[in-house]
This record gives sequence, C-alpha cells and structure tokens, in this order.
Amino acid sequence: MKTAQRAALLMALFVILGAFGAHSLKQRISHEMLTIYQTGIFYHAIHAAALFAIAWLEEKTQGSLISAAGWFIIAGIVLFSGSLYALALTGVKALGIITPFGGLSFIIGWIMVAVALSQRSKINL
Repeated sequence: MKTAQRAALLMALFVILGAFGAHSLKQRISHEMLTIYQTGIFYHAIHAAALFAIAWLEEKTQGSLISAAGWFIIAGIVLFSGSLYALALTGVKALGIITPFGGLSFIIGWIMVAVALSQRSKINL
C-alpha cells in the first residue's frame, strides 16, 4: 500500500471518528474528555492530510528519508491521537503516558521531511 492510500484511509478514519465524537460522545463523556478527544481528532486530521504531501514528495525523491518520515507521521497518529481517543473513551489517565511518544514521532517525521527538503538536489520538484 502506498503512502497516498494510507493517507486516504487515515482521512476516512478521521471522518468516522470525528462524526462519532460529534454525534455520540457529547452526551456520554465529560466536557474535559470531549476536549481531549477533539485534540486527537485535530492532530489526526492535520497529519493525515499532510501525508498526501509526503506521498507526493516520496514520488519525487531518490531516497527513503521521506518514506521513513511518512511512517513516523503514521506512528504519531496512532500513538498521539490513538492514546487521546482511548483516554477520552475510557477515562484511564495512565494512557496519557503514550501521548508524548506520538508527539515525538510527529517531530521526528517533520524533521526528516525538513532534512530531505534541504537536500534538494536529490528531489526532483
């Protein structure tokens, strides 16, 4: 499966989870937990959409740095957003310990993109 396909599936999941949160959770969880869930949705959406740009860059590169960056972004969505979803739905505060690892994955992914872009001679834009 290519990065663009993974991005599309993650965007579909974002819509599903966003609709679930908007229509099913308002009455079931506290305002604090709904805010946590919405933070997960926000980061999920931004990074899933950004994967389309990463997929485009991946097609233009001669190395695997962009591809690896895409995997770090996906890991970030799973760890960051996933842990926030789980925390909001279960109320188990210990799940919050996973969230920073997702944030770190996002950071690593974006730094990898920056490094790849700094090596423009290897990218046929």
